[in-house]
Amino acid sequence: MMTEQEKMERGQLYDASAPELLQKLFATRDKLFELNYRLLPSQTEERERLLRDILGTTPERFTIVSPFLCDYGHNIHVGKNFFANYNCVMLDEAPITIGDNVLIAPNVGLYTAGHPIDVERRNQWLEYAWPITIGNNVWICGGVTIAPGVTIGDNSIIAAGSVVTGDIPANVIAGGNPCRVIRPVTEADRQRSYDWTEEQARRTQKKQNRD
Repeated sequence: MMTEQEKMERGQLYDASAPELLQKLFATRDKLFELNYRLLPSQTEERERLLRDILGTTPERFTIVSPFLCDYGHNIHVGKNFFANYNCVMLDEAPITIGDNVLIAPNVGLYTAGHPIDVERRNQWLEYAWPITIGNNVWICGGVTIAPGVTIGDNSIIAAGSVVTGDIPANVIAGGNPCRVIRPVTEADRQRSYDWTEEQARRTQKKQNRD
């Protein structure tokens, strides 16, 4: 007979209140309390050591700004040059696999855990967990929510405030609720200067064209 953790790891319904799982959750939460509320931001070496103890896979160089929250930690695997800004939440009942050079803006949630639609099983504390995979060179903008089972392809950008419920291909800008592809990343994007004066002129011209 499978344990609740084995059911969770196989992507099946499991009892989230099982003692074996709660013990692991509280162990991780104790470490996160130390990270978020006892260690100073300037205590970079101590913070890095603790994060390496919490997370499943860490590269030589990465940055996670507090507050940071997760459930188990060992299911989180990040690539090199990873950066997560304030208030990143990762519910890692299933694996969260993140590629190299990924940027996560403030207030982003990656949620592998879900609940049954029917109230009877939901009220029994049953959950399921499906993996989230983010490719290389991805930028997740502020306030994005990523749902269970989602894969985001290499080099793509998820616009601020998006709710990602389905897979997003590589090399695109996507946004909305639900999140959909807006357009591909083009050579014009690579040529853009990001000079504020030029941006103001571009916006003025765009408004005049609409009017």
